[in-house]
Amino acid sequence: MTDVADLEIPPLVRQACDAARRIGFPVTRDDPGHGRGSASLPGTGRFLAMLAAGCAGGSIAELGTGPGIGSAWMAGAMPADCTLVTAEIDPVRAAAAAEVLGSDDRVRVLTGDWSSLLPPLSPYDLIFCDSGVRDAATFSRLVSLLKPGGRIVMDDITPVLALPAESPFRQADRKREFFAGEPRLVWTEVVLADLANSLLVGTKK
Repeated sequence: MTDVADLEIPPLVRQACDAARRIGFPVTRDDPGHGRGSASLPGTGRFLAMLAAGCAGGSIAELGTGPGIGSAWMAGAMPADCTLVTAEIDPVRAAAAAEVLGSDDRVRVLTGDWSSLLPPLSPYDLIFCDSGVRDAATFSRLVSLLKPGGRIVMDDITPVLALPAESPFRQADRKREFFAGEPRLVWTEVVLADLANSLLVGTKK
């Protein structure tokens, strides 16, 4: 039986990982600098690729491009008639992502704040929220950018059973509360194969 971790990483994702290393952006949780930003885990990338593959004729948005690893997973899987727009506030990271993704005319890498760049291009079939959404009002605004049936994904969640017994996140977690408190979403938590990380996924009714 093949371990998920051993599955092949697509070439475009490898290019994005190389770009991340060139600018000193953490690719794994063990890399120096983790905590000031980190790349999408392979399990997250595969999940995003699976969702992107179903967006025929659709539009995908990403908040927080980083060096383009999450974007590369989605761009490599999405149909030929799908578009992806991704916004990154850090110009060095945005430039690295644009270098990786620039040859694909279906993909736009925008430099600046997503809150002004992404709404005019909505609605979206899929939103990957990979940057700091810190309040319910901002999350609600994101949900408003989805088409009916569109999906929103957040990563960097730790499953409750993987948390230390004393962790306050066992009782309350802001990201879970965003999803649970949004009446327009049907949502669930998806635990990745490493059993140490999970995603929150919601579909707009």
